[in-house]
Amino acid sequence: MSDRVRDHEIVVYGASGFVGALTARYLAEHAPAGTRIALAGRSETKLAAVRDQLGVDWPTLVADAADTGAVARLAASTQVVISTVGPYLKYGAALTRACAEAGTDYVDLTGEVVFARQSIDANHDRARTTGARIVHSCGFDSIPSDIGVHVLAQQVAADGAGELTDTTMVVTSLRGGVSGGTIDTLRHQLDVVKNDRRLRRVAAGPYSLSPDRESEPDLGRQGDMATVSGSDVHPSLRGTLAPFVMASYNTRVVRRSNALHNHRYGRRFRYRETMSVGRSPLSPLIANGLKLGLGALVAGMMLPPTRFVLDRVLPKPGSGPSPQVQRDGHFTFDFFTTTTTGAHYTARFRAQGDPGYAATAVMLAESALVLVHDRESLPPSPGGVLTPATALGDALVNRLRAAGMEITARKL
Repeated sequence: MSDRVRDHEIVVYGASGFVGALTARYLAEHAPAGTRIALAGRSETKLAAVRDQLGVDWPTLVADAADTGAVARLAASTQVVISTVGPYLKYGAALTRACAEAGTDYVDLTGEVVFARQSIDANHDRARTTGARIVHSCGFDSIPSDIGVHVLAQQVAADGAGELTDTTMVVTSLRGGVSGGTIDTLRHQLDVVKNDRRLRRVAAGPYSLSPDRESEPDLGRQGDMATVSGSDVHPSLRGTLAPFVMASYNTRVVRRSNALHNHRYGRRFRYRETMSVGRSPLSPLIANGLKLGLGALVAGMMLPPTRFVLDRVLPKPGSGPSPQVQRDGHFTFDFFTTTTTGAHYTARFRAQGDPGYAATAVMLAESALVLVHDRESLPPSPGGVLTPATALGDALVNRLRAAGMEITARKL
């Protein structure tokens, strides 16, 4: 990041949107005193309303995502930009480019493989030159996955137990509302890739976010839609594990972290994500039903007749769950690995609050606060398009633990 003193330390871009307002509220309640924060978006009126609701005197900045001059001025005015304006494939390119040029750190919530790949290609080298840390996926996509594997690998290394090999994340509990923004992101990405074979390959490739695909080991097919026997992951697990809906993005982020770490997790590191559906004899039917359901949703979004119906019944962008649903939500990710020495380890990432809203606002805001207040504790890096684990590392782990999240790793 540039050493020049900026007008602001954090700018929340998209502050009048549902997640943006939640993130701004968290900062208003938890940011260290004196942190210089501004709210940004397209509408001065809406931004002022958010500011009044929060009871703060933060400045407001008006910038349309398509106005390259406005987003360049926004990026140059601050140390860190938090962007909640998606779909990022549609609205995110100008802002990420401006941050890379200005040496401004950046965090967002994207779960879009194509956008992340395009950002890497467009911004990584420039951000390394300016020192900007461009950190995508700092919410439920993909901090629990990326940080969970990070602490798992750290514990294995600290114990001298070798490197990670087959590693599986299991969603063992999950409760939360359905995001209109997530649905809109899926809708837009499918529209972009359905008529472009090259982009479909990017979306489907297991190493599509890796810095150098040719340097990755050949570990065979690594699909995201398989059902898995729990006992094959660890003897403590029963029943059949279903595919996890976010696996096709999270796994690529984790693999990028491994590559950016010079394959510190291991050259035989294979990673997948699954979801527990219980231990009953019906678990194989439930798991395969979920697998078929995920495939049917994607197919339905791509076919005009079913798309017409789905567009009318699925949540709309800008909508979100009630405060009660946000408070009652929670998630637990459990990780299981076997090391090259034959040892078995597990890690856990657990948080209270709706995963896509309340918990995401905490993770996103704390990521920005790390970049402002904990720079001396950040992993060494010249900058670039990074991942939560490689850009924020233990400094983020410490902040999330202090915020009430459980992040642990141990030998089994």
